[in-house]
Amino acid sequence: MRVNGNLAVSAMAGVSLAAIAVALSVSGPAAVASSPKTPAAEHTSGYNPERNAYFGDLHVHTKLSFDAYIFNVRASPDDAYRFAKGETIGHASGFDIRLAGGPLDFAAVTDHSEFIGAMEQANTPGTALSKVPGVSALFSSDPAEIGKAFAKFLGTMRDDTMSPAFRDPAIHARAWKEIREAAARNYAPGRFTTFVGYEFTSAPDGRNLHRNVIFKSAEVPDLPYSSRESADPEELWKRMETWRAKGVEALAIPHNSNGSDGTMFETTRFNGAPIDRVYADLRRRNEPLVEITQIKGTSETHPSLSPNDEWAGFEIFESYIGSNKAVTKFAGGYARDALKTGLLLQEKEGFNPYRFGFIGSSDTHNASPGSVEEHNYVSKVGRSDGLPVLRGSVPRGGARTWDPAPKDPPRFQNWGASGLAGVWAEENTRASIYDALRRRETFATSGPRMRVRFFASYDFPSDLLTRADTVRQAYALGVPMGGDLMKSRGKAPSFLVWGLRDPNGGYLQRAQIVKGWIENGNAREKVYDVACSDGLAVNSQTGRCPDNGATVDLATCAPSRFQGDVELRTVWTDPNFDARQRAFYYVRVLENPSCRWSTWDALRNGTPPNPALSPTVMERVWSSPIWYDPKA
Repeated sequence: MRVNGNLAVSAMAGVSLAAIAVALSVSGPAAVASSPKTPAAEHTSGYNPERNAYFGDLHVHTKLSFDAYIFNVRASPDDAYRFAKGETIGHASGFDIRLAGGPLDFAAVTDHSEFIGAMEQANTPGTALSKVPGVSALFSSDPAEIGKAFAKFLGTMRDDTMSPAFRDPAIHARAWKEIREAAARNYAPGRFTTFVGYEFTSAPDGRNLHRNVIFKSAEVPDLPYSSRESADPEELWKRMETWRAKGVEALAIPHNSNGSDGTMFETTRFNGAPIDRVYADLRRRNEPLVEITQIKGTSETHPSLSPNDEWAGFEIFESYIGSNKAVTKFAGGYARDALKTGLLLQEKEGFNPYRFGFIGSSDTHNASPGSVEEHNYVSKVGRSDGLPVLRGSVPRGGARTWDPAPKDPPRFQNWGASGLAGVWAEENTRASIYDALRRRETFATSGPRMRVRFFASYDFPSDLLTRADTVRQAYALGVPMGGDLMKSRGKAPSFLVWGLRDPNGGYLQRAQIVKGWIENGNAREKVYDVACSDGLAVNSQTGRCPDNGATVDLATCAPSRFQGDVELRTVWTDPNFDARQRAFYYVRVLENPSCRWSTWDALRNGTPPNPALSPTVMERVWSSPIWYDPKA
């Protein structure tokens, strides 16, 4: 088929799934005009110099997090890694859980550095913490009492009335040692990679400025740097710089910018001072990635920021993290908007703090990495929302209908079963995967293990899509996701877009390129459909793929048959390219509609889906951006 005058090849055109998988398993570095690495004797047996796709979860909480323990979670870091490797563990609500889609390739336990390990000590008879007045109220198994205990503990954090016993560094050191040792025990190069990590949980006035800190190796500081020392992320980056000077390499990944009330990607510093080049360089060195999708909402964009993007409302969560307070400022809280802000700062000030790649992760507090499968969803916060009635997907009190509609619905019903981190790396090792994270050769999925390739070049051959060495040519002649496209040589760049479905997921409906650029001093954006499923072509008037007719039977959650493709790929040339305009481009590939987790819950309960919730979702995968700089 033809898409916008650009050749597109569909999996329905006689290409075998096995051949596609082999071709898609190769990738390359994000540096301009760089080449795949030369294999070395010490590499694992799975080493691929042109890179494989690996899936993981870099946002996982266990019993060592104060909130997870309050939620009755007792699973350890070792349990979390066992779950990621495909084993069964127990859920706080009393049933067993296991990944349906198979093991992950990598994971990191990222417990909150604030009061790490303290709750377990407080619930251990004979310890100093167990004797703190009223501490036993934190450990109820009643979901209603759990909520009260959690709110009370957050209150003591905010007003600084917590017992000093919770800040005992000896307790924190024991927990940090447990995390490090679990990562060491479960690391199996070539088969499963673990990373030592933690969460920096800054939330001034309830606004979410959380970061996950991921270390490259077993060389880590004696204790994590906590938001109890400073809530200013800039102070975290400065501490990371001191670690790096001592040989301790790490990166930080912001998450839930949707809950920051516009403060995650501001144009001023935490202290109100204007952003300058020093700040921008410091942030870029330490935060090359952003987690754009997870259970507490997707932070790609918001409908109010992208009114011409029909798919901007995907699993939007519009409350503060940890409370029902409504977010009122969306600008500065979403990744696409931040990318545009970065272009403007580059244009006007000469620096850009927001040149980041994308990942997804779960933020599970069940010690269950990757537990974001719609049909196998166990929610997020232990006993608080482990059952369908607690997360608002089935009627309360054994009712069989939703009449009348429930008052004060639980906020858990608006959480999404998302997401996963994808990387293109030579092998499944800490060094290789970390390097992929650093160079932003990463992608985010809403849960299914879809793969996406994205390259840009001025010199792609006309037969790129039909060659046996498509990806090798793409590396040799262009730059991959996360990279920089140098100054135009008098022609528009072309982009190789290539998406492959998850064999256990739905079929693909459309591939899109999201473009942001600067025009007359203003930041603009546009979504282009570039490849359509089912032999369809982009409508030249609307710029959209026609509806492919894919539907879902809500009585069974069975998708319609024979709609959608195994893969979508194309070489697309920007029809509106202006060599004078700064720009970024990234790919978004959408699946056909499928049942949302809340509909699966209702189906198993024999009741109708909650009418206040969307019955279906369109799962998706996002590539990291490629940037064009006319002055590079």
